[in-house]
Amino acid sequence: MTRTTRYHIVIKGVVQGVGFRPFVYNLARLWKINGSVLNFSGGVTIEAEGEDRNLANFLNELRENPPKLSLITDYKIYELPSCGYTSFKILSSDSGTDKEALVPPDVATCPECRKDLSDPANRHYLYPFTNCTNCGPRFTITKEIPYDRPYTAMCSFQMCDSCAGEYNDPTDRRFHAQPVACPVCGPHVELVDHKGKKVAGKENWLQACWDVLRDGKILAFKGLGGFHLTCDAMNGKTLEVLRLRKGRDHKPFAVMCRDLKTTQKYCLVNKYEEKLLNSLQAPIVILPRYPGVDLPQELAPGLKTLGVMLPYTPLHFLLFSGPFALLVMTSGNYSGMPLVKDNERALGELGGIADYLLWHNRGIVNRCDDSLSRVIDGETHILRRSRGYVPHPVTVRRESTAPVILGVGGEMKNSFCLLKKDQAFMSQYIGEIDSLEGEENLFSSLINFQKLIGVTPEIVAYDLHPGYASAQVARRIPARTFIETQHHHAHFASCLTENGIEDEEAIGVILDGTGYGTDGTLWGFEIITGDYTGFKRRSRLAAVPLPGGEIAVRQPWRTAVSYLLTFLGDAGKEAARQIFKDKNLSVIEKMIEKGFNAPLSSGCGRLFDAVSAILGLCLKNHYEGQAAIELGEIVLAGTAANHLRPYPYEIEAGIIKPGEMLAEIIRERAACTPVEIISTRFHKTLVKIIFKAVQEISLLTGLKKVALSGGTWQNPYLFLSVKNLLTANGYQPLYHHQVPANDGGIALGQVMIAHWRWLKRCV
Repeated sequence: MTRTTRYHIVIKGVVQGVGFRPFVYNLARLWKINGSVLNFSGGVTIEAEGEDRNLANFLNELRENPPKLSLITDYKIYELPSCGYTSFKILSSDSGTDKEALVPPDVATCPECRKDLSDPANRHYLYPFTNCTNCGPRFTITKEIPYDRPYTAMCSFQMCDSCAGEYNDPTDRRFHAQPVACPVCGPHVELVDHKGKKVAGKENWLQACWDVLRDGKILAFKGLGGFHLTCDAMNGKTLEVLRLRKGRDHKPFAVMCRDLKTTQKYCLVNKYEEKLLNSLQAPIVILPRYPGVDLPQELAPGLKTLGVMLPYTPLHFLLFSGPFALLVMTSGNYSGMPLVKDNERALGELGGIADYLLWHNRGIVNRCDDSLSRVIDGETHILRRSRGYVPHPVTVRRESTAPVILGVGGEMKNSFCLLKKDQAFMSQYIGEIDSLEGEENLFSSLINFQKLIGVTPEIVAYDLHPGYASAQVARRIPARTFIETQHHHAHFASCLTENGIEDEEAIGVILDGTGYGTDGTLWGFEIITGDYTGFKRRSRLAAVPLPGGEIAVRQPWRTAVSYLLTFLGDAGKEAARQIFKDKNLSVIEKMIEKGFNAPLSSGCGRLFDAVSAILGLCLKNHYEGQAAIELGEIVLAGTAANHLRPYPYEIEAGIIKPGEMLAEIIRERAACTPVEIISTRFHKTLVKIIFKAVQEISLLTGLKKVALSGGTWQNPYLFLSVKNLLTANGYQPLYHHQVPANDGGIALGQVMIAHWRWLKRCV
């Protein structure tokens, strides 16, 4: 005699908007299970009653093969008395109060929807908003949980009978796909000129866009998380105009290729990069260009790489179904301003950049820029975490009763973090916040995020730099406690968190451009030991004055002069006058000598700036990190670099002194040694310095885990060389996988520092 059992199952995580309920429904029908499935604010609940053998198969499939977009973070099962269910039903959602369900990220168009898009017999043919439960907008259109149509930007679009039929059919892949729409009932696009006058509607917009791009014009169009600016990537003159209008002199433009074959025409693509390009997240991937490839220099001045992504929305696929195989696809904003997401603001803010705008009438609730990534040694490194990844949380070890903590993040590449129970929710990329518009973007994004996950921060953590706008924003947020965190300690804590390190000390090698130190100077080449509650500065780069402060960051030649004068004295002064003979050095020399408007800096980024300027690569940073990026791109690889030796250097009482290295670089420069050789030797020197310092600190402390964090670790050669050297010598390198190593990841460290400080006081 077979036994009938009933289970009550509670599943939490990303289980709404990903086809989870129809998956459960069809699974229940397959295994003759009766009961129900229900969305609630915390996730999904299932009532499952059936014969034991069938229930076992049902539960196994449920755990082992859930929908590909789902992410189960918690699974609980309770046995209850049988109650005689006679069928299996999908019940209406319960909004509830405790919002624990996770909204899925926006993901690329699935193969089935792409097929519908290109099938003349399908009612979604050429429709730019085609989607299903396996793809399309999620986070960007969601106002609150549960993820149901009334709580999204689709609430104003009444479904036609055909869409309603698909939406309500559990066997259809569009079952409860909240953005479901078609040409009859859904959003539509229109093309307008830069003054808002309609040029084309839903019947002829595509041909009109091709005509605009063919004429060398710039088009702004509304995508998933905001507007893009696009133009013909092969038209150098148009690229120059775009740079002028956008205020973006040298920073590389991202491009979108029609397909992988087009990408391979211009760039080298390995199997890991191919997988990332074609992933659900569909980020921009930095790829090496083929040497001598026929591309305008204006795309990425001074670089050997190109940021490439593939089409990820129906609108993109339609745009690439015509004459263009390669288009610029850059953020729709003026340089330094937030991404534009609303039609009205697009006219005001993009009307002076774009000649035409392609917009639509589906609202964007949460702006979300494209994610940026790079593959190093077969592993994905996220440089900008946004579309495709947000709002997936980082799981941490933490009690569910712990307070909600907000980490406001940094000043540049800003992302904030909300720590709720055992989940750290990193926000989408916010960008620069040193303007009223930037602060407004941060505040509005924070309010939306808090509403989405149902929290109010009790503790607010922020950077201790007194001049940061982020710190000023933090102090205006209602909370019971405020905690200052040192910039590089936050980098360190972020890396520890990602690698599952708890109450344990480690070594940290934190390399970046600038961070405010506890002594009031600017740090950035920090080799420390510590944990979440505190740290000790063990070794650092010798500090130099920055003549003009922030101006020196923008003009690396000033930093180069300071390094030469500080470490080489009269010989350095003479070298500076030879190298920078067209500059007025007398004023700079006096500023350095007297320390007037010349704050001390020990940043790794400033050392890269100095060497890059000495070699004549970059005398002016048109964008953050330009000098360092250009210096890193010319490093030799393989056998060409194996015979090159590091430069001499000195470490005295933990202070790294680069004088001997600089003297040798000056001699090689005078001897016309190729800059590629000098750059390679410079990088090798840094690798040796870092390893030597770690080795000495490890001998002193017994620590073997080494956290690598800070924007400088985005340099592939430096990262891979140090990682391999540490591993080969018995150390355990810890590095970033889920959040950026740059300032886009420090908010995670801020919340964990605040948590552990709170915990230590409370335990």
